Amino acid sequence: MRSFILPATLVLMTAIGSAAIAAPTTTVGMVKSFDAKTMTLTLDNGVSYVLPKGFKDPGLKAGEKVSVIWDMKGAVHEASAVTIEKS
Repeated sequence: MRSFILPATLVLMTAIGSAAIAAPTTTVGMVKSFDAKTMTLTLDNGVSYVLPKGFKDPGLKAGEKVSVIWDMKGAVHEASAVTIEKS
């Protein structure tokens, strides 16, 4: 029985670590530009996010404060949600 504890613990630690890395990130910033044709949103910090297919524009415009939920997909910041923040 003891011979299974260490391997099981190592597998569990690896799984938990992988899940933490894959967790989405939230960023809050000001819209620098929004391009509906290429489905990209650029914030004032210079980071561009690719928006999901079927994204419904909530009225994004330059200077608007937004919250972006995103994941890294290779070298691309892929957004899953964008919401306008209340001031």
